[in-house]
Amino acid sequence: MKSMFLSLFLLTTLALASDPEALVVDLEKSLMAPCCWSGTVYDHGHPEMEEKIRQFVYAGKSRQEIIDYFVSIYGERILAVPVAKGFNLLAWITPAVIALIGIGIIVVFVRTPKENRAAAAPPKAAIPFDDEIEKELEEFDS
Repeated sequence: MKSMFLSLFLLTTLALASDPEALVVDLEKSLMAPCCWSGTVYDHGHPEMEEKIRQFVYAGKSRQEIIDYFVSIYGERILAVPVAKGFNLLAWITPAVIALIGIGIIVVFVRTPKENRAAAAPPKAAIPFDDEIEKELEEFDS
């Protein structure tokens, strides 16, 4: 399993290294547009940053060098995907924890026999003045 991920990573790296335009697109998808922080450079379009990325790629800079450059200017906020360390680790762990809790609740509910659920339900309250209502209905019918 680990070797599969490693080979996939190496294939992606080789593909990006051989095709500069693929690297440009990858970087544009990995960096947020600092003009409004509402989307990536690829989605939002930020001409100055697109040009800077293109210049770095064609100058032979590596992906990590380019990302490090923009992080040094804008901070980690520029990254579209947060780094999984420190406080940012919560962005990675919280959804998994919530999903596990939800699955646990569903499993417990499904495994609880219906008889136990019925016994745990509160008894249906009797209608007050039930006898009086019956008498009035009988009088009404007659």
